[in-house]
Amino acid sequence: MNTTDQSKFPLVVIVGGGFGGLEVATRLADAPVEVLMLDKHNYHTFQPLLYQVALGSLESESIAFSLRKNFGGQKNFRFRLAEVNSVNADKNTIDTNIGEIAYDYLVIATGSTTNFFGNKEVEHFAMPMKSIPEALNLRYQIFQNLEDAVLKKVKEEREPYLTFVLVGAGPTGVELAGAIAEFRNHVMEKDYPELKKEDVKIYLADFLPKALAPFSDQASNAAHDYLQNLGVELLLNAKVSNYDGNQITFEDGKVIKTKSVIWSAGVMGVVPEGFAKDKIERGNKIRVDNICRVDGLSNIFAIGDVAAMITPETPKGHPGVAQVAIQMGDNVGKNILHLVNGETTEPFKYNDKGSLATIGRNKAVADLGKIKFQGFFAWLIWIFVHLFSLLGTRNKLIVFLNWMANYVNYNGGSRLIIRRFVHGEVKENAEEVTKGE
Repeated sequence: MNTTDQSKFPLVVIVGGGFGGLEVATRLADAPVEVLMLDKHNYHTFQPLLYQVALGSLESESIAFSLRKNFGGQKNFRFRLAEVNSVNADKNTIDTNIGEIAYDYLVIATGSTTNFFGNKEVEHFAMPMKSIPEALNLRYQIFQNLEDAVLKKVKEEREPYLTFVLVGAGPTGVELAGAIAEFRNHVMEKDYPELKKEDVKIYLADFLPKALAPFSDQASNAAHDYLQNLGVELLLNAKVSNYDGNQITFEDGKVIKTKSVIWSAGVMGVVPEGFAKDKIERGNKIRVDNICRVDGLSNIFAIGDVAAMITPETPKGHPGVAQVAIQMGDNVGKNILHLVNGETTEPFKYNDKGSLATIGRNKAVADLGKIKFQGFFAWLIWIFVHLFSLLGTRNKLIVFLNWMANYVNYNGGSRLIIRRFVHGEVKENAEEVTKGE
């Protein structure tokens, strides 16, 4: 398939428009190569703010940005809306739903998806949140449950609809638990005067002994205290055994009746077919060398959540955070140019710039190297970093104005149920839901 104009320059195909893919394409802007990016969406998603889309604090468009528009001024860039099915390393081609595409260099930047660890029932009934459609589905389910709770006359009948269990106490779980708690404490009774905030239960569960396990003990302890003060009950050292859509069961025998289980307990890489099993590491990641090149292959790279660079310093690979993907993307972009020019490549070295997490208004934790602090100042830094990282001036402005409105009146955002969501299927209206059940 001819995807770009005929060119004497090598073609670099980038699969994925996430943080890493963007960085590779940007680094190659003035290079003597043609760049072709493939993605199943035509936009980049700013995943750190998905939880605010799920609660209606932000509209989905404000954390998404057109990939074509982002690279509008880059003359060597092309984009195609496509899904990659398999990689044919022996032929230097990839099979996609729009045809076979040849490449000179290939960068796999497909990111990660939710890992349910093989539990099909949990996978069917629990709600993931790794994409904008999933965040919107979660929003619809949360507010559908509140609408259903209003109709129940007996407290025991309302209880499952007003109980939220979040599994996975990493940054996503902590931030979403804090957001749900603040909604319950400050907003819910304005929209639903029939409901009492005391009846809403929020649980945050993790099989590890502390929240925010990758952070420092200081940050973890502060997050624990913030969540408890917001009314979130932490269930630590708790491993889920099953969830059937009505109750979640833990291995220690604890059972919680709930219609809302939100799953952020694990991720795994999204790897196209075509890679030998011996190249795949734990977490469904592709093993790469010190320049992010797939082990044993000369012109295929993998970066970010889908790459496993196993070294004595990183025996488990690098953390699945945006900074890793960005820095790997920058390194791969430079090294492709080195290879094109016949120059020596530069090994990748991760520069950990620190970690941030927010647990509601005026509450955040920051681990910035040896500097660790919590509270209001950490929250301001979290705001600045996330605003600065968003693509597009319009998005930055919209998000900032939304945050200011929410801060002033506790009642900003949109809490509309545009579509009905039922057990993994989006329904257009209530009639279809009835027929589907």
